[in-house]
Amino acid sequence: MDSFLSMKKDGSAGCAGRKSAMAKHGVKFIGLAVCLLLVLVGMQRGFAQDYPNRPIRIVVPFPGGGPPDVLARLIGAKLSERLGQSVVIENKLGAGGNLAYGMVAKSDPDGYTVVLAATGIATNVSLYKDLTYDAARDFAPITLVASSPHVLVAHPSIQAGSVKELIALAKAKPGQLTFASSGRGTVLHLAGEMFKNMAGVNLLHVPYGGSSQAINDVLGGRVTLMFSDIPNALPQIEAGNVRALGVTSAQRSQALPQVPTIAEAGIPGYAIIAWFGLLAPAGTPAHIVARLNKEVLAILGDPELKGKMAILGQDLMGNTPEQFAAFIKEEIVRMGAVVKASGANLN
Repeated sequence: MDSFLSMKKDGSAGCAGRKSAMAKHGVKFIGLAVCLLLVLVGMQRGFAQDYPNRPIRIVVPFPGGGPPDVLARLIGAKLSERLGQSVVIENKLGAGGNLAYGMVAKSDPDGYTVVLAATGIATNVSLYKDLTYDAARDFAPITLVASSPHVLVAHPSIQAGSVKELIALAKAKPGQLTFASSGRGTVLHLAGEMFKNMAGVNLLHVPYGGSSQAINDVLGGRVTLMFSDIPNALPQIEAGNVRALGVTSAQRSQALPQVPTIAEAGIPGYAIIAWFGLLAPAGTPAHIVARLNKEVLAILGDPELKGKMAILGQDLMGNTPEQFAAFIKEEIVRMGAVVKASGANLN
């Protein structure tokens, strides 16, 4: 019996010893985990404070010299001043912007590569079958930057001084009036298709390889109408070479305040614009997106910049990343319906 009690006592002592050792190890493990967590949090804060520590690249899916390129360069210059780092503009053309969007979608999500996206990123979803990116999922929206209405112009020989008169003329001569665009699937083409559908008229689309050639043929009377970007059309409107019938935005344009919107001039609910916004690759840390949003919003509020862009037909915007994300999803659906109704595809 004494022997048994002794064994029990020894066994109890052994278990207690093991429990004590395990408790000590557990405390050490928790301590190490806490230390590691603190180190990681400190590193994250350090990275946040350290951004940016090298040049930032803004990819622009438009040629140099046009309004979108000018917009990107003006924002880039001011962003460079605010962040203390160079901001490089890279023009990457091709496939309706898809080359630029695909490249940025696959870039490192570190805040050093962003793209100046445009309306095309929403319309391309319906125009192309084999995209290398998902417009809604592969990007981290930063902010909507600007919007640009277009203007419907007519050759002076056309007996229509208003949108209502144009609709009446088109119904009297179905298929005889033509409208030029900068190419199939562009926002200028889709503006015409939306006009046709909402007005119930038959206009013949004449696509060109760019806006300049299109407006030249309208000036020469070879094409009846055109939905033009305002900078290209404004000098011709002022010179009396073309007649401005309406702007495509929901509100009148600052550049053409005397010209009514198409909605108020005869087609209620009509509205289509070109828009531009900054996107980073999906997975870009939230604090970097927030920093870029904050800085760009401050830049967009600059009266000098607003004045410069107004001359180019651009209205500066600005919103939150969440609002911009919702806007893109809405545009994919809305413009998808316009593309479907037009029958356009670029596959």
